[in-house]
Amino acid sequence: MLVDTDAARARQVKAGLEAAGFQVVAVSSDTADLTRLVRESQADVIVCDLDDPSRDALESMRVLNRDEPRPVVVFASRGDADQIEAALEAGVAAYVVEGLAPARVRPVLEVAIRRFRAFQALRAERDAARNSLAERTVIERAKGVLMQRRRLSEPEAYKLMRRWAMDRGLKIAAIAEQILLEK
Repeated sequence: MLVDTDAARARQVKAGLEAAGFQVVAVSSDTADLTRLVRESQADVIVCDLDDPSRDALESMRVLNRDEPRPVVVFASRGDADQIEAALEAGVAAYVVEGLAPARVRPVLEVAIRRFRAFQALRAERDAARNSLAERTVIERAKGVLMQRRRLSEPEAYKLMRRWAMDRGLKIAAIAEQILLEK
């Protein structure tokens, strides 16, 4: 998907992207409602050719990154350090100053896609680690409740929770949550 505020330039950029082997599934003149546009077009990558990305444009990219994560590449005429940092914090995978040069399109997009995928993999690992830690915390608290209520050792409390989980076809963390709710 191509976002460009200048219609004449958008036609040239679209032609350049297609010449570089990309299929442009949608063109927009504005970043407003970017998430909806991406959903409708099912774009895999968003290319924004903007003179000076506004705060609204960056906020649209932030919402897109939260709701429909996709690699976003911004080609801008200029960009100061704060603007570039704000764009990266909004989830932009690449911010290229001095506009869109046809010879650089393919390598920039390929790097942005790889960077995006690596970031998504790190995000997934982080989320899995957080979930695992949360589950362990619940399990430890539930073991403590069982140890106190039933006067069990820690291994006995864990073994009992594990047996209940197996008998009910649930994860041990779900059993632990039930124990804590009965507290």
